[in-house]
Amino acid sequence: MARKAAALHILVKTEAEAKKILKQLEEGANFQQLAKKHSICPSKKRGGDLGEFNKGDMVSTFDKAVFSGELLTPIGPVKTRFGFHIIKVLYRT
Repeated sequence: MARKAAALHILVKTEAEAKKILKQLEEGANFQQLAKKHSICPSKKRGGDLGEFNKGDMVSTFDKAVFSGELLTPIGPVKTRFGFHIIKVLYRT
């Protein structure tokens, strides 16, 4: 089972906003450009790049999505205490 992962994410305040962004991604929009434009997380400066992290480092709902979702496919909306995330898992090891 994977113990590390790397992911990008877009964090927004509402589920409706997350769904709107997810639809844009499904239509071919660039994930990192949307992160820079819409995310409320400081990672937006890096296009939503969270880098590599260990299983258990993130809040449980986010962690579960990262370690069980498809690679390179936008996942979401995922609700945490911070808001709603769209997540793109780059790899798991």
